[in-house]
Amino acid sequence: MSRCLTASIMALLIATPALADGELNLYSSRHYDTDERLYSDFTDLTGITVNRIEGNADELIARMQAEGANSPADVLLTVDTSRLQRAKDAGVLQSVQNEVLEDRIPAYLQDEDNQWFAFSQRARIIFFAKDRVENPPTDYLSLADPAYKGMVCHRSSSNVYSQTLLASVIENHGEEAARGWAQGVVDNFARDPQGGDTDQLRGLVSGECDIAISNTYYFARALRTDVKGLDQDAMANIGWIFPAQNAEGAHMNLSGGGIAAHAPNYENAVAFLEYLTSDQAQQYFSSGNDEYPAVPGVGLSPSVAALGLFKPDDVDLSAVAQNLSTAQEIFNQVGWE
Repeated sequence: MSRCLTASIMALLIATPALADGELNLYSSRHYDTDERLYSDFTDLTGITVNRIEGNADELIARMQAEGANSPADVLLTVDTSRLQRAKDAGVLQSVQNEVLEDRIPAYLQDEDNQWFAFSQRARIIFFAKDRVENPPTDYLSLADPAYKGMVCHRSSSNVYSQTLLASVIENHGEEAARGWAQGVVDNFARDPQGGDTDQLRGLVSGECDIAISNTYYFARALRTDVKGLDQDAMANIGWIFPAQNAEGAHMNLSGGGIAAHAPNYENAVAFLEYLTSDQAQQYFSSGNDEYPAVPGVGLSPSVAALGLFKPDDVDLSAVAQNLSTAQEIFNQVGWE
């Protein structure tokens, strides 16, 4: 646990379940069975019962808006900066001044108003077919190089990972460069955007594309367990590049959350977010779901560590979030479906 846990969470963590009571109402769009361990361990440590309502992020945000001051939600958990920003813009989160969260989570992984915090990360990197690509792109901008015409697979522009990546390109390189990049990637598509990240990796195996973009945790998961269409022989022919290592670094998607604007169990909500920053919870994000911890210095699971060390992009994600609407405009302009 963090050396700087507050008195409230310390009291909860040393209490027996019989002495620590109450509940936490969690609205979550994280759909991973492995998260069960996070919730059960929190209950074992604190005696606080976690009541979960799971669903699509936009639906949960809309529900919280409709419930208003009567909402039972204490905490919202979701994935990607874009969805956290939507929640903030919708007014369903509140600012939290908390030393544990601010000390444990790096500043660039926090909302500028402390309405949300990242608790785990995924690097969005370049994968390629080793037997067909001798000189893979080494940064995001190079994906637009005409040398890769007809070779690139990517998700649709409606996907939050696509939106946040372009928003970060805008922040790092400017709007005009980002527009040219998006047009160049469209020109280099091997097929129309389709499917999820695992489908992009399968496209490398099938030969539909030679270069693909995916979050690391999909690939790391396939390294340690059977994934349809990604057997170990197929995986051996997939290489990867952590982009922009001599520039801004690899783009990071995140999973994070915040305290609901009208949280009826506020102290329990604070305790839960503090727990998510503990070494115990941070290690489980990596071992349970092949993610990178948000807290520096926490160990990685073998499947994640196998990908190697890299420089992450530490661009301020609050600034990136401000570019999301511009990113969607660019997607529409260049015909990225």
